[in-house]
Amino acid sequence: MNEIEKPDHRFDLQKLSLAQLRESIESIDVDPAADLIDSSAGDDLFPLVELLGLQGQHSVGMRLTNSVRIHSVGDLGDFAFAHFAGIDVHLEGSAGDGACEGMRRGVVRITGRAGCGLGAAMTGGTLAVYGSAGARVGAAMRGGSIFVRGNVGADTGAGALAGTIVVGGDAGENLGDGLNNVTVFLRGKVASLAPGVIEAPLRKREQVRLGLLLMSASIRGKAADFRRIIPEARWKAEEAGAGEVRPNWR
Repeated sequence: MNEIEKPDHRFDLQKLSLAQLRESIESIDVDPAADLIDSSAGDDLFPLVELLGLQGQHSVGMRLTNSVRIHSVGDLGDFAFAHFAGIDVHLEGSAGDGACEGMRRGVVRITGRAGCGLGAAMTGGTLAVYGSAGARVGAAMRGGSIFVRGNVGADTGAGALAGTIVVGGDAGENLGDGLNNVTVFLRGKVASLAPGVIEAPLRKREQVRLGLLLMSASIRGKAADFRRIIPEARWKAEEAGAGEVRPNWR
């Protein structure tokens, strides 16, 4: 949120139940035309909501779908913004386990850390965490992009079917277990790769794509500093000239 921009609505989590909060946000009028364009085209088209009274509450923002921008300062508990399908969230703080699980669209930025299962089963949108995250980041994801500037725990990308995961720090054990048509870009060290997953050379076109992804998530770093983690079968297919897109790489 811009420092000089005043919110259109303020809601205090100390005074509202989760059901009341969701009802209040979903009832905000939004220009129907605004929902047809990307939020970067003009922030003024999307009402700005400020959340107050954050004290580690669970399930805040779950299943929100209204096209509003949300800004909040403080920490949230488990399942923050799970199944989110709104426009934009900026959380100046940390979140617990299951943050943005099942996320469907929009942009969520968390300036602190996140717990286990960040972005698990998400199908779309952009999720950026500027601290570190726990185990099972992006597990079973089916689309979208996840960026973690710090470290991630074990089993990152486990069972992920589609999407992109970018890790600016180190990764824990068993990275990419059951990884399918997903690319993991890793800048730091990895404790261990899952069977059938390898470090593959970062091709020029992948550097360009990663560079654009880093810019979209406002994460500093050169694309060339990252390594590409993909299923070994996918690498063999690339080497054989079969292309980089297959329905199933297991």
